[in-house]
Amino acid sequence: MAKIIAFDEESRRALERGVNALADAVKITLGPKGRNVLLEKKFGAPQIVNDGITVAKEIELEDPLENTGARLIQEVASKTKDVAGDGTTTATVLAQALIREGLKNVAAGTNPVSLKRGIDKTIEALVKEIARVAKPVEGSAIAQVATVSAGNDEEVGQMLAQAMEKVTKDGVITVEESKSLTTELEVVEGMQIDRGYISPYFVTNNERQIVEFENARILLTDKKISSIQDLVPILEKVARSGQPLLIIAEDVEGDALATLVVNKARGVLAVAAIKAPGFGDRRKALLEDIAILTDGQLISEEIGLSLDTASLEALGTARKITIDKESTTIVAGSVTKPEVQKRIGQIRRQLEETDSEYDQEKLQERIAKLAGGVAVIKVGAATETELKDRKLRIEDALNATKAAVEEGIVPGGGTTLIHLAKTVQAIKNSLESEEEKIGADIVERALEAPLRQIADNAGAEGSVIVSKVRDSEFNIGYNAATGEFEDLIAAGIIDPAKVVRSALQNAGSIAGLVLTTEAIVVEKPEKKSAAPAPDMGGMGGMGGMGGMGGMGGMGGMGMF
Repeated sequence: MAKIIAFDEESRRALERGVNALADAVKITLGPKGRNVLLEKKFGAPQIVNDGITVAKEIELEDPLENTGARLIQEVASKTKDVAGDGTTTATVLAQALIREGLKNVAAGTNPVSLKRGIDKTIEALVKEIARVAKPVEGSAIAQVATVSAGNDEEVGQMLAQAMEKVTKDGVITVEESKSLTTELEVVEGMQIDRGYISPYFVTNNERQIVEFENARILLTDKKISSIQDLVPILEKVARSGQPLLIIAEDVEGDALATLVVNKARGVLAVAAIKAPGFGDRRKALLEDIAILTDGQLISEEIGLSLDTASLEALGTARKITIDKESTTIVAGSVTKPEVQKRIGQIRRQLEETDSEYDQEKLQERIAKLAGGVAVIKVGAATETELKDRKLRIEDALNATKAAVEEGIVPGGGTTLIHLAKTVQAIKNSLESEEEKIGADIVERALEAPLRQIADNAGAEGSVIVSKVRDSEFNIGYNAATGEFEDLIAAGIIDPAKVVRSALQNAGSIAGLVLTTEAIVVEKPEKKSAAPAPDMGGMGGMGGMGGMGGMGGMGGMGMF
């Protein structure tokens, strides 16, 4: 495959064009008066969204050099989403501003490595400042954070606050689609496990990279599964029932894992596998907890049960299972409360008898997992397009609320970044070289970008708004929803400190990489020929793959 190589100014300008193309499409969604973006879908109705990360993921540019720049900004948004759950648009706007200002200085002859060092040191100091000014979240502030993140939807804010109250800050809250017109909150038996899928080939939702099962069976075992022969009898029974299957074992590897993946890919059986949480005796106890919660049985040779003789009745059941790369959420099915309460009573007795602080902590965790349950927010809307948009907003609000509880809150609406800019001068004085100080100046100017964009989206003059906020006290900022300057904490316009911190760190990280890039190597796009001959060759190649698929599928044929 031939490659395109671009150097120096040409490479950086191509990256900047890609960055701008993506950032310009994303930033119009920022703030309470942010606009929507209409996304064409290959299948089904177009999707209308007001969510930065969703827009960012949809963008792919024709020019491979520019597309590399766009993908870097996708990385900023994606990392911010992973760490803080929200703030993707703010991170994108900050990254664009840092790159724009930085490239001007690199073009003027400033050393990019020193410039990057100055940016990194300034952001590191600002992160400490964010931690210092953050206020812990209490009472009604939880609802306010959720309301702001859901696009000023007070109903969503109140619902998330109720959910937090019912399952506590360590509890699990999930969002699912409902067939009704209204959005409702329900608390059910359930648990979250800190283990993700063993193989990404189990994923059922490619857009979100998660596994989603409904009305599923759960196989629980404390042994390592490496031979598919151990699983064949139970897999045949589950395949006949037509239900999805989650396998929780010490590990699943070798030909057992390969055959599960092949059968999932061929649609023979909806299946996924995760490693059992914990280690040693604690692992066995956690598996027993899951068995009681899901009305199943732990298949262990210690109690005379083996996989090849297990019946369907030994498998647990779950109303819904969601698995991502790091955790698994089980929303239990028909289990009755008394069994769970009895198990909690047993753990409490163990807690009273132990003197070990470590054991006490782990037993408390088990009680919290069993007792907390799962709060399910069922999202309803009149049309599918509205439903998708509303669900995205609620998921954003949920992530923002969790982040606020973890690291506290700061004034929202880009205000905190403006007030942080006032501290940059002191940071700048501590830097050694003049070029590092230019890096600090770049950060200072970039910190204004989110508020400017919020003001522009609201139809106000960005530079005037920024100037007024800079001259105000720390909590005073611009309320774009009303056009007033007021105490934003009192008005409930607040951001989680974790979101502001992550957006700043990730924007600085990618901006530094772009500024220090001196060459880009990308694949040259192939020119698609209209002649039928290459297409026929492609079909032949597919036939070859089909042959391989057939070989891989033999395991599956043998199974069922």
